[in-house]
Amino acid sequence: MPAIHRRPRWAVAEHAATPEDVFANRRTILKGLGLGMGAIAGVLPRMARAQGGDDAAGRTAALYPAERNTAYTIERDVTPEDVSSAYNNFYEFGSHKQIARAAQALPTHPWDIEIDGLVEKPMTIAFEDLAKRMPLEERLYRHRCVEAWSMTVPWTGFPLSALLALASPLSSARYVRFETFNDPSVAGGQKQVWYPWPYVEGVTMEEAANDLAFMVTGVYGKPLAKQFGAPLRLALPWKYGFKSIKSIRRISFTEERPVSFWEEIAASEYGFWANVNPQVPHPRWSQAEERVLHTGETVPTQLFNGYGEEVAALYAGLENEQLYR
Repeated sequence: MPAIHRRPRWAVAEHAATPEDVFANRRTILKGLGLGMGAIAGVLPRMARAQGGDDAAGRTAALYPAERNTAYTIERDVTPEDVSSAYNNFYEFGSHKQIARAAQALPTHPWDIEIDGLVEKPMTIAFEDLAKRMPLEERLYRHRCVEAWSMTVPWTGFPLSALLALASPLSSARYVRFETFNDPSVAGGQKQVWYPWPYVEGVTMEEAANDLAFMVTGVYGKPLAKQFGAPLRLALPWKYGFKSIKSIRRISFTEERPVSFWEEIAASEYGFWANVNPQVPHPRWSQAEERVLHTGETVPTQLFNGYGEEVAALYAGLENEQLYR
């Protein structure tokens, strides 16, 4: 009997996704975000120059655009690049959202990634070598911030499971720990010594092997811009955005559960699991609704950010409030 492919509830036809350059009232949207066109104009040319220079973007530009995987298509319009690239959480460069200009100071070549811990093949690999040996594809994902705003982004990258296959973790590995860079000379936010730098995140091996877990190397059909976490970041669309660590330098396989950056700062507000659940409020605000970044519309939040069919089984028998902190 031939296999029957059932599209998940969140998937719709690809034509429902609006291209990044097709959107209305662009100036009004940016004004509502507190962003003038002059501010955007000052950032995007610098991004373009970086792609032609001696940086990760310039060295991997030939890999883009990658073919879109139509199994990952959603019902919301794509957030315009002008908006999403100028509204970013990246505490290494500041605690506000307009860090795009400052993030351009991050050098992304050379950029070596260390893979270590409980693996058969510990290694240090240059980012461009990793990107060239992996099966790159584009996926449309929702992104839900713990601060109750959301966007929809066309990420390019490869499944985290492909990296697991490369590293060959031992059977004793239970978690994957991710660590970003630590360079206060270029990232002014890292001069704030009350934060536990470098940024660390972690997932279980089962979460890492889930098909939705995605290592991101590009966005909007181009190499990943620095404010998005170049050259390599994580995308876990069923979790709050702070779990999707940026600018990854080290990936370690461990038996002990990692303590993540925000968990170390305030575990009662930003726990290890951080699965999206509209029924479990943040201690200081509701998670029942979210503001769509480029429209300002308020919409209901979905359990697991709408990806429950793909990930709910990961947490069978563990369903309690802690899973959403």
